[in-house]
Amino acid sequence: MAAPVRTTVKQVKPILSLTPIEARRRVITLYKAWYRQIPFIQYNYDLPKTSEDCKKKLREEFERYANVQDIRVIDSLLIRGQMELQEVTAKWKPPCTLLNYWKDTTEPRPKDFMSKFISGKD
Repeated sequence: MAAPVRTTVKQVKPILSLTPIEARRRVITLYKAWYRQIPFIQYNYDLPKTSEDCKKKLREEFERYANVQDIRVIDSLLIRGQMELQEVTAKWKPPCTLLNYWKDTTEPRPKDFMSKFISGKD
């Protein structure tokens, strides 16, 4: 005789937000806080970027995670963003780490045989 299979759904405890609306409100609040700090960040760190470049990069960083739907993941990203903002406003970060946001991280894949051979890629 086969025993009936039970399926259960595990309830997880939320980190900060209880609803997606509340999580969205927190994201917008964090975005506004970063946006307001851009002139001070430029002044304190003497960045060689314009205000428009900084605003564009801020929007790009937030849009990178726009498709995240899990509230717990959103909350953990919010906590990370708040810690990052605190480190930047308190000048705990060196300026070179801020400039790494503008660094291209993807290298183009080699196309011809010799470039593939030298880079060790197939």
